[in-house]
Amino acid sequence: MMATAGTLLSAAVTVLAVLLGLYTMMLVGRMRGKHGVHAPAVTGAPEFERAFRVQMNTLEQFVLFLPLLWLATVYPVVSGYLAPGLGLIWLIGRVLYSLGYMADAAKRSSGFLIAGIALLGLLVLSIVGIIHAWLVTRPV
Repeated sequence: MMATAGTLLSAAVTVLAVLLGLYTMMLVGRMRGKHGVHAPAVTGAPEFERAFRVQMNTLEQFVLFLPLLWLATVYPVVSGYLAPGLGLIWLIGRVLYSLGYMADAAKRSSGFLIAGIALLGLLVLSIVGIIHAWLVTRPV
């Protein structure tokens, strides 16, 4: 596959998403140590439980985010920059979600909403891009 600006930007967003995943993993480890929550326990101090939920919710979102980012990147219909742009917005939303949730579980909503809207945008781009590619490449 020949690299385009869009694919390179989506690759960079993917690396940033992986770094976010690593950060949430390290956060849980740090909270386990701080609060003496030994594996396999997943309950304990509220600060640990919030870190654990941030990590689990982020992993749950990865399963949706990464395929949609790359489908929208491989089948662009508008601009090659839109998919990685939405990917970056998703990342910003996830960071805001993480910071809000760690401060107080009630403060996670705005980050969750931002990431959710970006995810829906990637879903729409993916569906439209696949349909467009299908219509263009199918035999007449």
